[in-house]
Amino acid sequence: MAYIRTVPENEAAGELRELYDEDIKHQGYLANDTQAMSLRPKAIAAWRQLTRSIRANMKLRRYELVTLAAAVTMRCTY
Repeated sequence: MAYIRTVPENEAAGELRELYDEDIKHQGYLANDTQAMSLRPKAIAAWRQLTRSIRANMKLRRYELVTLAAAVTMRCTY
């Protein structure tokens, strides 16, 4: 159960529906971060643009290692 209010997949419409569909098409599921920001679709789009911009200048392996190092440093259990 979510601790924040989100838009369930079956209630998504418009821009949010497109973002949900993009997740499902590319990943096979609705990502938690997409649903967590579901009340602000423009924030989802901006986050994706930022992430793509960062990843564009790195090989996938380096991006994954940096992500892992950051998670370990922050003691993230997710």
